[in-house]
Amino acid sequence: MLIVRTMTEDTATVAQDLTPHPLRAAVLGEVHARPFHPVATPLRILHFGFLTNAAQTAAAHKALVDYCKARGAEPPSDGAKHFRVALGGAVLRWENHAEFTTYTWELPAHGRGAFEPPSTTIAAAMAGLPQPGPHLISVDLHLMAGDDAVALDGIFDSASLTSSHVDGGGAVVATDFRADPGGFVRILVRDRGLSPSRAGALVQRLLEIETYRLLALLGLPESQQLLPRVQSIEAHLSQVANQMTRSPGLESDHKLLGELMGLLAELEAQSASWMFRYGATRAYEKLVQQRLVAIGEEANDGWPTIGAFLSRRMMPAMRTAEMLEARQSELSRKLVRAANLLRTRVDVEIEQQNRDLLHSMNERTRMQLRLQQTVEGLSVAAITYYLVGLASYVIKGLKDAQLITVDPSAATAAVVPVALLVVALVLRRIRGRTLEGPSN
Repeated sequence: MLIVRTMTEDTATVAQDLTPHPLRAAVLGEVHARPFHPVATPLRILHFGFLTNAAQTAAAHKALVDYCKARGAEPPSDGAKHFRVALGGAVLRWENHAEFTTYTWELPAHGRGAFEPPSTTIAAAMAGLPQPGPHLISVDLHLMAGDDAVALDGIFDSASLTSSHVDGGGAVVATDFRADPGGFVRILVRDRGLSPSRAGALVQRLLEIETYRLLALLGLPESQQLLPRVQSIEAHLSQVANQMTRSPGLESDHKLLGELMGLLAELEAQSASWMFRYGATRAYEKLVQQRLVAIGEEANDGWPTIGAFLSRRMMPAMRTAEMLEARQSELSRKLVRAANLLRTRVDVEIEQQNRDLLHSMNERTRMQLRLQQTVEGLSVAAITYYLVGLASYVIKGLKDAQLITVDPSAATAAVVPVALLVVALVLRRIRGRTLEGPSN
C-alpha cells in the first residue's frame, strides 16, 4: 500500500509539473459535451430549434443569462455551448451548435392519455425567451409508462405512421413526422422497462433524429432552386460549343471566350454558397443514420420503422442534392475544358497574326534597305556635284589671281573622280559605324 501510495503521489506530481497543450482541456472535455441526462417516466418534452449565426447565438446566450437571473437560477457561463437548469417544476436544456440553437423543455406529464393536454403553441412555449433566429424545429415528445396497446392510428396519420421497438425492446416509439395544430411534430415513447439513463439517451437520440432530419432536408429546396440555372448554363455551353466549330475568326473567338468566362464565374458563384449547404446536408444525413443505428429499431405490428420511412421519403431528397453537386462539378470541368480549348485556338490565331506581321515587317525592312541604298547612291552624286562645284570656284579664283597656270576646266575634271571616291568612302564608313552600333 505504501508503494502504491508513493507511486500515485509521484504520478500526480509529474502531471502537475508538465506544461499542457493549450487545447488539452477542450479536447478532453469534448467527448463529455452534451451528455445524456437521466429522465423519469412519465415526461413531456418540448424541443425547439432555430437557425442562428454568430451574432444571433451571442444574443441568445445573453437573453438566456437574463432569463435565468430574473428567476433566481444560475446562468450559463461565458462561452458555454450547452446548459441545463431547473426552473420550478420544469428543466430547460439549451444547446448551441454550428448553425442552429436548440431549447428543450422537460415538463411534467399531466393527463392519462397520450399528448394530453394538447400541445401548446410555439409562442406560448417559448414565452419569456426571444426567438434567436428563423424557427425550424418543434417536437412534442411524450414519454409515458405502460405496456398496454395504444391505438396509434387514432393519434397519428396512418398514411405516414411509423412505429418500432427500440433499445432492445425496452420501449416502443411512434411518430408520423407531421405537424399538429400547434406546429409540433409529435413522438410517442412507451416505456417498457427503461432505466432513467437509458430513457434519457433514447429521448435525446429521437430528438436528434428529427432535428438532423430537418437540417439535412434544407439542401433540397436550394438544390431545386439552383437546378434550373444549372440547366440554363448547360444549354448555353452547348450553344457556345456549337459556335466554336464554325467560328469565323479571332474576334468571334474572343467573344465566345468572354461568354465562357462569364458562365464559369456564375457557376462558381453559385457553387460557393451551395457547397456549404451540400456539405452540411451530407453531414446531417450521416448523423441521422448513426442515431437510427443507435436506437436499434425492430418492426412493431407491421408498421414501417423510422429508418424504413426515412429511407423511402428522405433518401430521394439526398440523392437530388448529390445529383446537383455532381452535375455542377461536371459542368465546371466542361466549362474549363471548353475555355482552355478556345484559349488555345485564340493563342494559335494570335501567333499566326504575329508571324504574318513579322513577315510584313521583314518585307518592309528590305524595301527600306533598297531605298536607303538608292538614296546613298544619289547622295554620293549630289555631294560630289557640290564639292566639284566648290572646287571649280577655287580653281578659277586661283587662275584669275595668276597663282596657278593650269586650265580651270581640266583641273575641275581631274577633281571629279577624287571627290567621288572620297565621298563614297566617307559615306561607307558612316554606314558601317551605324550598323555596328555605339561602342563601349
